[in-house]
Amino acid sequence: MAKLKIGIIIGSTRPGRFADTPAKWIYDLAGKRPEFEVELVDLRDYPMPFFEDATSPAYRPEQPNRHVLAWQEKVSSLDGYIVTVAEYNRGPTAVLKNALDYAYNEWNNKPIAFVGYGGVGASRAVEQLRLHAVELQMAPIRTAVHILLPDFLAVKGGEKKLDEIEHLNQGANAMLDQFTWWVKALKAARDNTADAQQKAA
Repeated sequence: MAKLKIGIIIGSTRPGRFADTPAKWIYDLAGKRPEFEVELVDLRDYPMPFFEDATSPAYRPEQPNRHVLAWQEKVSSLDGYIVTVAEYNRGPTAVLKNALDYAYNEWNNKPIAFVGYGGVGASRAVEQLRLHAVELQMAPIRTAVHILLPDFLAVKGGEKKLDEIEHLNQGANAMLDQFTWWVKALKAARDNTADAQQKAA
C-alpha cells in the first residue's frame, strides 16, 4: 500500500514566528509512523491575496492566481493535515483562515489535527478551526496538542525543547494515534467512492 501523504501546515507567516518549532517537532513524530510520508507545508511559500473572489471555490474551482492554484494543488495532493495554530484575539491567524477559504473540494473527506501554542495553547482558535473544518467537509480530530504558556515560554526562551517535555510528547502521540486511524479510514472511503464512480461511468 502506498504511504499516506501528510502535510504539516505552518499556520503563521509573521517574522520571528514560533510556529517552526512545533511544526518541526510534530513533523519528526509523525515521520516515525511507517504509514506516513510527511512534508512541511509553509504558508510563506503560498503568498495568496486576501480572499475576495465573487464565489466560493466550491462553485468555481478554476483559479487564475498562480499562488492560489499551487495551494489548491498542494492541498489536493495530501491525505491529511496537521496544522500549527497561533491564537490572535481568541481566533486563528488571518493567513491560516485565508488559506482554508481558498480551497474547498480539495479539503473534502480528509482529517485535520491541530497543534496550538500560546497563553491557553490556542484552544479557542482550535475550537473555531474545528467549525471551519466541518464546513469544509473535513473530519477534525478530537484530540489536539495545546502548548500552554509555561511550556511555550520555556521552549521559546531556550530552557527546554519540545521533545524533552513528556506530557506534550504523550499528548502528541495520542493525537497521532487517532489521526492515523482517520487518515486510513477516510482514504479507504475516498478510494471506494472513486472506484464506484469509475465503474458507473
